[in-house]
This record gives sequence, structure tokens and C-alpha cells, in this order.
Amino acid sequence: MSEHLTHEELHQLGIAHDHGHGHTHSHEHTKAVLNRMARIIGHMESIRRMVEDGRDCSEVLVQIAAVKSAINNVGKVILQDHIRHCIVDAVEEGDEQALEDLCSAMDKFMK
Repeated sequence: MSEHLTHEELHQLGIAHDHGHGHTHSHEHTKAVLNRMARIIGHMESIRRMVEDGRDCSEVLVQIAAVKSAINNVGKVILQDHIRHCIVDAVEEGDEQALEDLCSAMDKFMK
């Protein structure tokens, strides 16, 4: 059985907001996203320790690049789930605002 990210869980991760429309926000890759987020957090703690220990700047930058890539990959999973579920539901309901919100979120995500 696949778990779903609730709207509240997405909000806690800082990636959801109340759209004011009737469909629910459920995502099929919740467990994978949460596991990836936990690994990213651990990786960031490791980078913090590298800086505290005075490790070589180039090593730190390589690790930061790895975290940025991991965050982008989590964002892609969330975006795909959002399109497959929330946006499909919103289009079926004629919710134009959800499409505007998606475009705005994509603009912010891709900066």
C-alpha cells in the first residue's frame, strides 16, 4: 500500500499552501520523499560538521552541490505527483486557479 503526503505534511515541509479549492492533496511517493528529505537533512548536518572542522572549501562545495541536486530531485517527484493527482483533479473540476498556482510554483522551483 502506498502512503500519501497529506496537505499538512507538505505544508510542514514548506512545499504546500492552501489553494482554496475542493480537491485533496495526496501523493503516491510520500515515503520515498520523506526518506529522501531525511537523507538530505543528514547530509546537511555532515556539511555543517565539515565547515566546523575546517575542511577544504572545495570538498564542502562538492557536498553542497550534491545536496542541491538531491533537493531538486525531491522537488521533481513532488511536482510529478502534484501534476498527476492534484492538477488532474483540479482540471476535472474546472479549477483554473490551480493551474495558475502550478505555474507560479514552477517559476519559483526553477529559479
